Amino acid sequence: MIQEERLDFLISVLVGEQEAYRDLSIPASFAEKKRLLRSLMNIRLPAPISTEFLKVQDAYLQEQLAQRGITKMENLSPVKPGIYLWQGDITTLAVDAIVNAANSRMLGCFVPCHGCIDNAIHSAAGIQLRLECAQIMAKQRTEEPVGRAKITKAYNLPCRYVLHTVGPVICDGVTKNDRELLACCYRSCLSLASDYGLKSVAFCCISTGEFHFPNELAAEIAAETVLNWQRENPDKIEVIFNVFKDHDYDIYRRMLG
Repeated sequence: MIQEERLDFLISVLVGEQEAYRDLSIPASFAEKKRLLRSLMNIRLPAPISTEFLKVQDAYLQEQLAQRGITKMENLSPVKPGIYLWQGDITTLAVDAIVNAANSRMLGCFVPCHGCIDNAIHSAAGIQLRLECAQIMAKQRTEEPVGRAKITKAYNLPCRYVLHTVGPVICDGVTKNDRELLACCYRSCLSLASDYGLKSVAFCCISTGEFHFPNELAAEIAAETVLNWQRENPDKIEVIFNVFKDHDYDIYRRMLG
């Protein structure tokens, strides 16, 4: 199967699951088909699916990853001992774990092709990630509290695990409690990674963007919390601060010296 054949198969299965999609017009172009598949995956509720679908989906996503390219830990240069700064797509990082800035439902983003990191990670990992998250949340029987962390497999991502954490949402200015909750996100992820014996963790800019935490203050809290944790737990975990925007790169570069 070539990529377009995989696309056609995956779209046909997802469209066939819902009566409402039966009259959906399938686009002709490859790029539009890719966008449609991602949209269908984004809005799909967690439910069992065939082994054949997963096999074809995994082959499709692995080919997508190969085209984007993988960045390995040994290709990065530390800005200080145990600390790295890397600008790029976190879904292409081959480290022990990447951190997902999740929402309290912990099921990923349901908005088709949304630009948040939650959507990007679930889209690149495959629908198995939402299924595993749903199992975790069914056992928990309540929304995920802010500042905690959960761990899942990474599926079609090049990392080994995904750490999911819910950061504070800022509405009317940052409070002292918001600052502490954001710091808790970083500590919770590092403690959980340590419990699993992981040696490298890539953090996104938790709570910025959609959750409106000011970027500079968020970076200050992130850097301070991580450095303090590393001092208390020497030689345990190397940390990559992953940024996507030039503005965030400049902030972290300045903060980390």
